[in-house]
Amino acid sequence: MSQSSSFPKWGLRLGIAAAVILVIIYAFSYLTRPVAQTVAAIRNKAVDTRPGTVQVKAEFEVELKSEVGGRVKTSELEVGKRVFKGDVLITIDPGDIDLEIERIHNELAAAKTRNDLGSTLRADEFILKETLDNLERQTKVGAYPVAELEKDRRKYEQAKQRRELDEVNLKLAVENLENSLRSKEREKSKMTIVAPSDGVVTEVLARVGDLIDRNAPIADMISVGRTIMAKLSEDNFAAIKLGQKASVHFLTFGNENYPATISKVLPSADPTTQRYTVHLDVALPEDKNIMPGLTGEVSIIIAERANAVMIPRRALVGDFVYVVEGGKIALRKVEKGFDAINYVEILKGVQAGELVVVEKQDRFRAGERVRTEVLKN
Repeated sequence: MSQSSSFPKWGLRLGIAAAVILVIIYAFSYLTRPVAQTVAAIRNKAVDTRPGTVQVKAEFEVELKSEVGGRVKTSELEVGKRVFKGDVLITIDPGDIDLEIERIHNELAAAKTRNDLGSTLRADEFILKETLDNLERQTKVGAYPVAELEKDRRKYEQAKQRRELDEVNLKLAVENLENSLRSKEREKSKMTIVAPSDGVVTEVLARVGDLIDRNAPIADMISVGRTIMAKLSEDNFAAIKLGQKASVHFLTFGNENYPATISKVLPSADPTTQRYTVHLDVALPEDKNIMPGLTGEVSIIIAERANAVMIPRRALVGDFVYVVEGGKIALRKVEKGFDAINYVEILKGVQAGELVVVEKQDRFRAGERVRTEVLKN
């Protein structure tokens, strides 16, 4: 009796042991399966977009030059300094030109006095006029030859012309000196170099004590404003219009996307690259410092479709995606719809909610069992 009753106990023990072994084998098999990183297909708005590259430029760049030569007396230039239109940046020593201005002032005062007094030839003209009048009276009574009177008249006219010419020269001397004075004062004003617009100094080429030539560069500056330009191929440019919405991604700022609007469309292509240019108004947070030279990508929205099945672009392997079905990998061919920067619309081949593999697809084979790690969209 005791021997027969021991068989069920041993059978139970063997069953439990077998079950444990099976669990261990299954657990080992499961834990050794490769992990597939997946994302669930979602329903969302699909957009038809056109891609392009983005570059940030300053609205303008200025090479500051001195229109006059001289020695730099003062300078407010510093690399990186923000300046405003009209700010004094550099002054050039005006010592020599001040002496010139003083000399011209003195000469002008003397010239004006001479002009006010009139020509010194007036006295000669007056004497000849009196003599001519007297001779005319004598000629009327026959006391003076007519031929000689004509000679005297010519002498008087010549004296009159000399006096008039002398007075014109006196007036011209005053005007020339006034022009010289204005020219020198204008030249002196150019010795104070001011900022032509708001901007930031990027390079300083002349410092206090430097002797610079006329038209010598003294500094470079860029505007505070920025121009964000997108370059597109001829095929993508055909559908572009003013006011279209877009999404911009700057490489410096990671995966963040910023809404934008097309503000300008330039009608001609770059002769070298054959790419077309559009300008973008980008809505950027205040804490983002957009410096010239930044690059990125743009996706310009051409059309939209609501309630579409969407998967990440990185899930695509050509026209195929890897889908996890019941713990196994399935390779499916898909039909794509609208294509955006990060997501693509799937018309056929994947349903909303299904898990698609988004990383290291080359490590998986159709039918292979996998563990699943679901990532957030």
